[in-house]
Parts: sequence; C-alpha cells; structure tokens
Amino acid sequence: MAGFGTYLIPDDEAATAVESALVAGYRHVDTAEVYENETGAGGGLRRGMRRAGLERDDIFVTPKLWPLTQERDKTGAEAARSLDVFGIAPPDAPPRYDFRVCAERPGPVPSGAGYTMLVEAGLSALREADTVVVPGLQPPDVPVSQDVVEALRRAHRRGARIVAICTGAFVLAQAGLLDGRRATTHWRGAARFAAAFPQVQVDPDVLFVDHGDVATSAGTGAGIDLCLYLVRSDLGAAYAAGIARRMVLPPHREGSQLQYAAPTAPARPDESLAPLLEWATSRLDTRLTLDHLAEHAGLSTRTLARRFTEHLGTSPGKWLLAQRLDAARILLEQTDLPVEAIATRVGLASAVNLRRHFRAHLGTTPGAYRRTFGET
Repeated sequence: MAGFGTYLIPDDEAATAVESALVAGYRHVDTAEVYENETGAGGGLRRGMRRAGLERDDIFVTPKLWPLTQERDKTGAEAARSLDVFGIAPPDAPPRYDFRVCAERPGPVPSGAGYTMLVEAGLSALREADTVVVPGLQPPDVPVSQDVVEALRRAHRRGARIVAICTGAFVLAQAGLLDGRRATTHWRGAARFAAAFPQVQVDPDVLFVDHGDVATSAGTGAGIDLCLYLVRSDLGAAYAAGIARRMVLPPHREGSQLQYAAPTAPARPDESLAPLLEWATSRLDTRLTLDHLAEHAGLSTRTLARRFTEHLGTSPGKWLLAQRLDAARILLEQTDLPVEAIATRVGLASAVNLRRHFRAHLGTTPGAYRRTFGET
C-alpha cells in the first residue's frame, strides 16, 4: 500500500517486501524511531499512515539516503530544480530546451527527495546533449563509476556544456574537467573538495563559476542562480526573467555564498527590504542615491547598507546598478529605442555611461548585445 511518496507495508507482507526493497536499493527503517518525532519526518509519517489506514507497527521502507536531514543525497530535488528552469517555458513563450533525465542504469532510481524516479534514458543520451547538468550527491566524494566519468569526458570533448550543481562539482573533478581551473561547491564541502582535488582552484566565496564549457555552483539555491544565468546567456534577459517570475525568484542575485555559512535570526517583518526594493525598481529612471533609499526606508544610511549586506549580500549601490543593467538589457531585447534613450530610462544618464557599465559587467556593448538578443 503506497503512502506519501514512500512504501508502507502491512506486517503479513513484510518479509517478502523488505527483501525485495533491499535488493532494489532501499533500506528498512523501524517506524518507531521516526514515528515518535513530533516534527518533520515523524509528523509526515503519522499523517501518511493515518490516511493509508495503517498502524505504527507496520513496516516502513524508504529509499536509500532519504533526506531525513540536510546531509542526505539531493539528486531528486536538484533534478527537479533543473527541470523548473530548463524544462518549463515561461508563460506566453515557446519552449526553447528539450529536457531529459538519464542515468547510468535506466529504470527506477531512488532519489533523495522521498520518491523514486523512473529514468528511461541511459548514458548514451549524453552523446546528443548540448548541456549536461550533474546534480549533487552525498557523500560528495563517493567514487564515480568509470562509465560515468568517460561519458562526461566524451560529452565535453564533443562540445557539450557540463554544469555541476552543489556537490556535483566532485563528479566533474573526478572526471578531470576542473584541473587547473577555478571552481566552487557548497561551502560546507569546500575544504573537503580542496583537499581531495588540489589541482582545482577552489573558490568558496562565490555563488557560481562559469568557464563557458564547464560551470560549477554552490548550494542548490546557487544552482538555480547558475541555471538562470545560463538561460540568460543563451536566450536573453527577458526569457530568463520570465522563468524567474514563474518560479517567484529574482532573475539575478548578487553576493557570495559565505552569507549562508552560518544561520542567522529570521528578519522581523519591519526589517524586510521588499517594499523598498519594489519602490526603487519602479523608479529606475530617477536619481536614486543611498540617502534617497535610506530616507524612504526610514533608516540611517549605515543601517540600510548593513541590511543590504545581510539580506542580499551586496551594497545598495551595486544592487541598484544591477537592476539598471537588467532593465537596459530587456529594453535592448524588446524595443528599438536608441541607446541614449535607454540609458535615460534606466537612470544611467548617458549612452557613454551605459556602454561603460555594459563593458565592465557584461563584457560587451549595448549594440552587440542587441544584435545577439534583440527581438525587434
């Protein structure tokens, strides 16, 4: 009898069911040790068992590395986040990516998200892929099979873009794709990563690193940042912004992952920056200074700067410039306005100023960007 993404099996079927489950890659968990937990898995287990009409002495079988804690395998969750970005088109836009999941051994694949994925494609799918996304795994330095390593190497040699989310960077390093290159991974595993792969230049202070052919990200959230960045690079800011809006996420996040290395007290409602950010983004065509932002927020400039660092990982000035550049990119893609007019609309004053910031932050000019991504 199935319940809430796990297998809940009555006693009279237990011996056969447990033996089959263990052979299939599951592990047996005594319900008593989880059932007594008042929150998290315990609460979910009780509700699921009640809905299924089962008692607490029924046997509970769950996939290997089921995420009872955050240290468990995250493959299913990160595959789902990749699907959110690459596999589902934004509203009122055509799909631009063909998204597939593959595995070394096709068939039922236990995930770390509490469900089993039925994967139809094998490693041969990498022969056609333009982008290969490798999700994280736990423990991160578990040896990867030679078949997977060789498939990744062949895909890379063929010209596919290889992308690692979180501890997926360990897989890329085992394949030798990061030798002599800068890379990142989750801050919790950064020291372990550096010790295991001294030939890789580990940068624990960034959300992601992109070399064009190979990219790595910090945690799962930073993996979404990286995927959105890749969409923005492939298809432009407007398309990526549509995906971000559907996911209720900012299209671009500034800052480093060190801000996530230690838990902080949740912000009180009156500390939320959301009203200020909304107010500022609706007035990009005006002169906005730190004093203006602080006055609108009812804070001192020093307190506001500290809040930006705590909540967004960047300064007010850098955040505001990023919003102006994103707005300019969308106008370049969707309108035929002159560069001078766009610079005025986004608050950068002049075409010279806009070109300078475009070159510094995007490595190109407004004109070249429009030729690449312009829709008009």
